[in-house]
Amino acid sequence: MSDVLKSLQAKSKSADTNGKEAKPSAVEGFKTESNFLLGPIPEELVDGTDKFGKASIQLLKHHGTYQQDNRDERGKNGKKYSFMVRTAIPGGKLNSDQLMAELDLCDEVGDSTVRITTRQGLQLHGVPKGDLKKVIAKINEVQLTTIAACGDVERNVMCSPAPYKGDPVYDQMQEMADRLASHLRPRTPAYYELWLKDESSGEKSLVGGGLDGDDVIEPLYGPTYLPRKFKTAIGLPGDNSADIYSNDLGLMAIAEDWHIIGYNVLVGGSFGTTPSAAKTFPAIAMPMCFISPTQVLDVATAIIKVQRDFGNRSDRKVARMKYLIRNWGLERFKEKVEEYYGAELHPPRPIHINGHNDGMGWHAQGDGKFFYGLNVENGRIKDEGSYKLKTALREIAKALNPSLRLTPHQSIIFCDLAESAEATLKEILRRNGVPLTEETSAIRRWSMACPALPTCGLAITESERRLPSMIDDLEEQLSQLGLADERFTFRMTGCPNGCARPYNSDIGLVGKTVGKYTLFLGGRVEGDRMNFIYKDLVPDEDVVDELVRVFRYFRDDRESEQESFGDFCHRIGKEGLLEKCDTSQ
Repeated sequence: MSDVLKSLQAKSKSADTNGKEAKPSAVEGFKTESNFLLGPIPEELVDGTDKFGKASIQLLKHHGTYQQDNRDERGKNGKKYSFMVRTAIPGGKLNSDQLMAELDLCDEVGDSTVRITTRQGLQLHGVPKGDLKKVIAKINEVQLTTIAACGDVERNVMCSPAPYKGDPVYDQMQEMADRLASHLRPRTPAYYELWLKDESSGEKSLVGGGLDGDDVIEPLYGPTYLPRKFKTAIGLPGDNSADIYSNDLGLMAIAEDWHIIGYNVLVGGSFGTTPSAAKTFPAIAMPMCFISPTQVLDVATAIIKVQRDFGNRSDRKVARMKYLIRNWGLERFKEKVEEYYGAELHPPRPIHINGHNDGMGWHAQGDGKFFYGLNVENGRIKDEGSYKLKTALREIAKALNPSLRLTPHQSIIFCDLAESAEATLKEILRRNGVPLTEETSAIRRWSMACPALPTCGLAITESERRLPSMIDDLEEQLSQLGLADERFTFRMTGCPNGCARPYNSDIGLVGKTVGKYTLFLGGRVEGDRMNFIYKDLVPDEDVVDELVRVFRYFRDDRESEQESFGDFCHRIGKEGLLEKCDTSQ
């Protein structure tokens, strides 16, 4: 039996509220019996049906795909299944050929759209089961991967994406994101076996030996991987575009003389919650220690191992690392990380987030070249009516062949451009009906929504399909109030899972029940503060009116032009806002 498995069996026992040893969840059983994520997937992949069984559905997430049911297309024959395939792209860095490959796939086997995710990856939707192998193989063919884009492992490592070549700190951060992604990626041969191996080659299976084999196939994760998903992001005090406080592990780069001297390590961020379960909650990460760049990989490994061995494996609602830290306290958690790391860790530096650079617009890179950040509403790349972003991207790739960055706000940056390319780039976008970033309102530029209906199985309300029209109404109202240029984050999700990070934004809308949302206020653009519930169960048709009343109060009573909308709401508080803005009182 491997040392990792012995460690898991010895340490990861969960207890219920009566102190009795709790039974592992069904998902833990699927992972344990899967032989390192292979499970029954090979047989079910070719069984002639359009779906997978319960075990395979959970295991497939680790390979980068979710089984989904399009609720708009349900008919007399019941559910219509298809698959979302997610590509993990550390720091959002890719080239034009890679993006074109994804666009080709969305037309050939998907729903004709590609979506930039809130974690700087790409998603294809509507992929039939019979095309999964073709899709994943093609993504790997262009030197991208789907492994660990989902599942109980380290997810896509995020990083501030702006390509400032004149500031070496950005290159150093982005290099660290690549190193972390490679170091923390699962090693299971099952991924190759399922999606990349030539079946006609007669090649021997690479997965074997079972759990008691002499070889430790997964030296970090072990045979049962993590209790739940794990997310990591890297940012700067002046650029928290990667939203490091919302991650299990956040690394705040601290620089002196244009060089990163170390990182403040933040732990325990996570936004998923279940309103019906009081034991669940969203949380922002807390500063734990300061480490040098040479310590990052080993400290990150130690943190993940502590979560692996002590995170809750019986109740997935409370299996994220934030619950372990809340149960233990930060000091005890740090001591256990130090034990695993093998040395004492220094206290965090007294440095705080003070900015968020979304990278939008035309900028000099600092190396004689330029970049342009294009706002992509809710990350959806599509051709629809006169709006032809997909066509525009194909033309830009052919004419300019730029390197690319995907942003944590679901937008795209065209990099390494000659100064003369600006006119060509903007002409292509305008000709295809794509609004330029400088033609986009502040509220639309700083908004974000999750996909929600019709394909997300957790969605209760609309999100991506509703937010644009809601912003149409708000744009007009804010213009009348003289607040059209006000910068604030506005994020919307179709359920409380919080995929679009609504709980630290200036305004958060979270689907609560059909047609109704919980309205949150008081976060801020910098992302280091939780917002609060202003009103619950707000009908869809009342959301804009509720917000306009608060904006009017903000315009009339803000302390100065420098006070942001989120800071104003935080200062006034829920009761003060209700007293002035709630017409029902």
